[in-house]
Amino acid sequence: MEAQRLIRVLVVEDFDILNEHFRTMVDAAEDMELVGHAFSGKEACERIEKLKPDVVLMDIEMDFKHDGILAAKRAVVLHPDVRIVFLTVHEDDETVFSAFDSGAVDYVLKTAAERDILDSIRMAYRGVSPIRPEIAYKIRNEFRRIRHNQESLLESINILSQLTPTEIEIVDLLLKNKKISEMAAERQVEVSTIKSQINVLLKKFNKSRTKEIVHLIREMGAVPFFRQVNQGDRSAP
Repeated sequence: MEAQRLIRVLVVEDFDILNEHFRTMVDAAEDMELVGHAFSGKEACERIEKLKPDVVLMDIEMDFKHDGILAAKRAVVLHPDVRIVFLTVHEDDETVFSAFDSGAVDYVLKTAAERDILDSIRMAYRGVSPIRPEIAYKIRNEFRRIRHNQESLLESINILSQLTPTEIEIVDLLLKNKKISEMAAERQVEVSTIKSQINVLLKKFNKSRTKEIVHLIREMGAVPFFRQVNQGDRSAP
């Protein structure tokens, strides 16, 4: 009967003691072979090219904050079959999503039990990408945030489509940080007229301050729309 193939593992960690700890852990596993180690993202890419590991146990923050993530991105492009398992002390949403966006198949904390870390390597080798409860929670929150933003965007687009030419011009003036008196002078109307028109805008956008409208428009990236429309109006015969 043919012997089971050992999982070839590369350990990447910039802290000497931890690097040795993870190497010892991998080396002691009966179904794994420690093929090498590295202390930076640059070294990791060189070792991956030379040693062709099945799984890389990769620290995130080494020479710089996201050194491991950038190395993983390069590695999976050049070597699509390599599996990256991130080991880190960081649990913030940005780091977690950046880690998975790099092409990694798993993300475990350095404080995790030895059994959990070794199981992560085994599952990565088999092409299994588990969603741990803490990661699932972050993903659900992110989907909720995206869905809320999409709904808000659709609502805002609907409001923009119903603005009158005069309201579009006023929003453009708000984007230029014009004061009410300056708007009145530029449009050659009474200050009371501008105030009335702004009140209508606030109701349409369901906002209490003009600064909120300005922030929304800028966040949507819709500033060029107002610039283009108003320039077109001014250049029209």
